[in-house]
Amino acid sequence: MDLQDQLKNLFPDHVQEEPLENTYEASKIWMQDDPILCKYEKRKGKPITILEGYTGATEDFKILAKEIKTKLSVGGSFKDDKIIIQGDYRDKIMKMLKEKGFNVKRVGG
Repeated sequence: MDLQDQLKNLFPDHVQEEPLENTYEASKIWMQDDPILCKYEKRKGKPITILEGYTGATEDFKILAKEIKTKLSVGGSFKDDKIIIQGDYRDKIMKMLKEKGFNVKRVGG
C-alpha cells in the first residue's frame, strides 16, 4: 500500500484535482524603453550598488527592490527613486534584470 492509497483511506471524501498549469503571470512591473542605470559607489568605506532611472510607478520599483533583496539575500533600501543594495552585486543584478526584460546600463567601472 503506497502513500496515495493510505491518503485515500484516511480521506475517502476527498476529490483529487488536476494540478493547475503554470498560470502565474510574469510580474506586473511596468517595462520601460530607457535603461536602468546600475552604479557602484563606496559610502563610509563600504560598497553599495545603486539602481536608478526607472520611470514607472514607485510601487513597481519598490516591488522590484524587494525581489532583488530577497533573491540575493542582502540588505538594502529604497530612497529618492533609487534602489540601494548593500555590497557590489552589479553583475548579478544586471543579469536578473535582463532576464526580466529590462534594459540595463552599467555606469562607472
